[in-house]
Amino acid sequence: MLFAIPFPTIDPIIFELGPLSIRWYALAYLLGIFVGWRVMRYMNQISPIVEDNETIDDFLVWVTLGILLGGRVGYVLFYNLNYYIQNPLNIFAIWHGGMSFHGGFAGVTISSIAFCKKRRVNILNFGDAVCVVAPIGLFFGRIANFINGELFGRPSSVPWAVIFPNGGNIPRHPSQLYEAIFEGALLFFLLWFLFNYYNPRKRPGVLTGVFLLSYGIIRGVIEFFREPDFHIGYLGFGIFTMGQLLSLPMILVGAILIFNVMRKESLN
Repeated sequence: MLFAIPFPTIDPIIFELGPLSIRWYALAYLLGIFVGWRVMRYMNQISPIVEDNETIDDFLVWVTLGILLGGRVGYVLFYNLNYYIQNPLNIFAIWHGGMSFHGGFAGVTISSIAFCKKRRVNILNFGDAVCVVAPIGLFFGRIANFINGELFGRPSSVPWAVIFPNGGNIPRHPSQLYEAIFEGALLFFLLWFLFNYYNPRKRPGVLTGVFLLSYGIIRGVIEFFREPDFHIGYLGFGIFTMGQLLSLPMILVGAILIFNVMRKESLN
């Protein structure tokens, strides 16, 4: 047996009130939305995104629906379509788990565009602000994945390998923590630095491009340390995972956005 860190005993349920169970995963969503909302309000004071903070307050409902509906629909379509075709009523059983980041991001994108058109807000500037705070939700979500002992990594002999309850008696990469650090904390600090020192209002779309490109690359690399979904396995020549394939369009769109911003800047 190789050296490994025992999985910490953390109950996925924080507390129960009768039939109601409050789980760490639900708390992660609430924290991500709440902290992201407060940071967006603060950003609006530093460099105005919209006319007033009440507009950001109104966006809360839109972004929450985008996250939940997009995340669930994305999981159904990308990760377990055959099962849900046979069990359609379980599509609505979100308390059993099953959310997709890529689906959630698509949902937030759609809800953001619809909100901006309705409120006559500049889509690119607003999208830049949303992308700055998106890693906050990613950070809390990946920590919750670790607490739940899900989406764990591949077998490993690194000193910080963890034996997960559902991963067999095998030391594995704590890939959820890798994602929390790189997709969450480090990506947020990168975007926050650019927001404060790169004057993104004069370059609308650049922060969105940086987020898409950076997240796609980070997710693609970390997927090599993460165990593929057992019911999907490897795709694309038996090498790549679903997460990597879904990240490719993000990398492409991000690179195009950054290129277009830089090209316009050079022409000016």
